[in-house]
Amino acid sequence: MINVRKALRLRITGIVQGVGFRPFIYRLAISEGLDGFVKNMGGSEVEIWVEGEEGRLLRFIQRLRGEKPPSADIEELVVESVTPNGYSGFAIEKSAESRVKVSMIPPDFSICDECLRDILNPKSRFYRYPFHSCAWCGPRFSMIRKIPYDRENTAMSRFPLCSECLSEYNDPTNVRRFHAQGISCPLCGPRLFLVSSDGDRLDVKDPIEEAAGLIEEGYIVAIKGIGGFHLAAKATDDDVVSKLRERKKRRTKPFALMALDIRIASELVKIDRKAKEVLLSPARPIVVLPRKTDRVSYLVAPGLKTIGVMLAYTPLHYLLLNSTRDRFLIMTSGNERKLPIVISNKEAVQKLSKIADYLLLHNREIFNRVDDSVIRFSGEQPLFIRRSRGYAPRWLRTVRRISRPVVALGAMLKNVGAIGFDRYVIPTQYIGDVDNLENLEFLRKALDFLITNYGLNLNDALVVIDKHPRYLTRILAKYYSRKYGCEVLSIQHHVAHIASVMLENNLSEVLGIAIDGAGYGDDGNIWGGEILYVSGEEYRRVGHLEYVHLPGGDLAAKYPVRIILALLADLGLEDPVTLLKNLDLVSKLPRGEREARLIVRTYKRSPMSSSLGRFLDAVSALLGICVFREYEGEPAIKLEESSWGGEHVGIKLEREGGKILIKEFFNRIVEEYLTYKKSIRDIGYTVQYEVGKALAEVCNEQGEKVLALSGGAAINSIILKSIRENFKGKVITNRKLPPGDGGISSGQVFLSSFYL
Repeated sequence: MINVRKALRLRITGIVQGVGFRPFIYRLAISEGLDGFVKNMGGSEVEIWVEGEEGRLLRFIQRLRGEKPPSADIEELVVESVTPNGYSGFAIEKSAESRVKVSMIPPDFSICDECLRDILNPKSRFYRYPFHSCAWCGPRFSMIRKIPYDRENTAMSRFPLCSECLSEYNDPTNVRRFHAQGISCPLCGPRLFLVSSDGDRLDVKDPIEEAAGLIEEGYIVAIKGIGGFHLAAKATDDDVVSKLRERKKRRTKPFALMALDIRIASELVKIDRKAKEVLLSPARPIVVLPRKTDRVSYLVAPGLKTIGVMLAYTPLHYLLLNSTRDRFLIMTSGNERKLPIVISNKEAVQKLSKIADYLLLHNREIFNRVDDSVIRFSGEQPLFIRRSRGYAPRWLRTVRRISRPVVALGAMLKNVGAIGFDRYVIPTQYIGDVDNLENLEFLRKALDFLITNYGLNLNDALVVIDKHPRYLTRILAKYYSRKYGCEVLSIQHHVAHIASVMLENNLSEVLGIAIDGAGYGDDGNIWGGEILYVSGEEYRRVGHLEYVHLPGGDLAAKYPVRIILALLADLGLEDPVTLLKNLDLVSKLPRGEREARLIVRTYKRSPMSSSLGRFLDAVSALLGICVFREYEGEPAIKLEESSWGGEHVGIKLEREGGKILIKEFFNRIVEEYLTYKKSIRDIGYTVQYEVGKALAEVCNEQGEKVLALSGGAAINSIILKSIRENFKGKVITNRKLPPGDGGISSGQVFLSSFYL
């Protein structure tokens, strides 16, 4: 019987560059006795040509999916029958610049178990090597200058492989290092060195051991990682944490901890099965979990019952932590207040020397700055607070085709940009608060990286912005418009929140709740407690929280006592200032009683807001939980944690149609607190539960069976629980994107597809 020779061309998209995929295909083809080639393409996709007997070709395709490398993610596999070319043998061909399809740029991966064993093995040539990686792990996105993912297009281009590494690179039997672009060893790879705060290099035998020793002595050390710098310090010493807070100008915002491993982390926080899975995932995010020990200084997360913890995700971090007594440290972003994380050695000496006593540096360049991702649980559901390292720049697919390129600029706080084309929405890494030019420039560079590497032609692009007339992102929109002639489209903030859930669930219309701190409303007021029916580019507001005054606008968010005064005055209380004096709240205003009485006289001139975030801030301040907001969401976060385990005190939040009447409800809260002396925990629980219930009841009257929930306050576990319990249908939330403003830009891209 004659075996007929056949040929197939395969095009594969997903995360298939930078994860050992081509070497895997090479070994698979050789094992099946097939001829042909595999090569990277310019859109981050992989092309394979295989020739041989039909049975072997079928087995090749079956094994391809089942045996792929652990970090690879096959999203689409297109198989085409072609005429055999008569290839002899199988080869990894030089990468091509052309794009047939597009694929994902890989995110950064944490160190794998095999590489960890190498750096801890005294007999290994990688023993204590802080830059060890393989085809399955290590930096990717942070060190990629451009695609395709080849060594010359990364920060490793300046480190030629030594003879031993080159031999492993060319050895098809070496599963983890054959054609792995990021590999190196102590002979040929990056170098680590320690400098003082003025930049002078210190002559030390082992920079990691020396840095660990300095941290043990109470010094703060800036550490260059894979996506930027961390500031490392002892987490068990109040004086050290206080010094870090003072130098970083960070009064109460919590610091994250990095633990050596899951065993050490479990001594610090309560970890269940789901939390363990997230902590140990290749992304290694910060996970916010209930505090378990008093060993950690109270000043690490003042006023909170939770701590953000991540596991060591690079050899450098692991070796450093393993050299300390506690095996865990504060590991917070290395940046000046509100500015982007520092990525270069020069910039670190200039900026971080004001905070750090020493700097642990290396000579590998960081091309893409990327902060640590942050996740918390609401009930049993993990939700993004910040989506960045380990996840960016993964894309989301949409069933709607985006007919021309879209560049979405997001909002302002905790911002993320995004691009869209064809059926792909690609968010940038976390940018931060775009209320300064430095972060605006960071946003532009992050977007331009995606625009360039995915080959978007902006001459026919649509740029999407938030409706707020004073966001700095409008400056960037003008830049793109003038340079490329782009059309600019503005989309309402809360509609974009709901659209981010629509994108994740492939919905073209939905009833949604968007609850957050602030967003510019269509009527010129500040929205933030919204029930909206969204159908494509059309939407209508079917419910919202009752408007309240925000005396001083942004000042009211910073000093929520201002909101209390406006609420009480609006309710007709004769002397709200005296009442708040008796609660020792007037003294929390910068100018005390004088300021309070001025607010009562003039509050009606101030902006109006339906914001749930601001209402929760006011309740938090009334109960004495948080009277000054240093970071976004602080009063509401502390109110939620103070309410865990609370019971309902029996008061109900009334409605008038779709309007939720929070003013009279606030009056009842004051009464329960002052007259009936109900506990802070029970009152706080009641407030949050009743808000969720009222929102759900308005939605029930719309007759819809599916409800999309998003916005910064959607991570509140009590509100989420109440909405789920009281809505007579299915509640869907963000899972792949942050419910907060980090998901806005992706929602903007999705909605724009209805306008194109």
